[in-house]
Amino acid sequence: YIAHISDHVKPADHFTPITLHDNRVTTIDASRAVLAEVGIPGQLVHTPGHSPDSVSLLLDGGAVFTGDLTHPSFVTESEAAETLDSWRRLQRLGATTVYAGHGPVRPFPGDLI
Repeated sequence: YIAHISDHVKPADHFTPITLHDNRVTTIDASRAVLAEVGIPGQLVHTPGHSPDSVSLLLDGGAVFTGDLTHPSFVTESEAAETLDSWRRLQRLGATTVYAGHGPVRPFPGDLI
């Protein structure tokens, strides 16, 4: 969906296009090793729900950057099952603090399992 980001920004946002020509592509399974190369102790976790390609960055200390993953209290009925599965996956992997793409920093919603 990177190619379509510019369709959703306003001129006042001063958007800089994201290009793919020099990006490093990795798999979820290889993400821990790739992140370790740049000193980040954590992993990428596939977290579909609001969008099928969503990933979250889960650090070993429990902080999780959820990006496009909808918070459980805002999930729509059509997204509920897949979104809650993604939150449960993060919980099983040790997430404790949520840094969402939208909204404040929150403690992990612990009543999901």
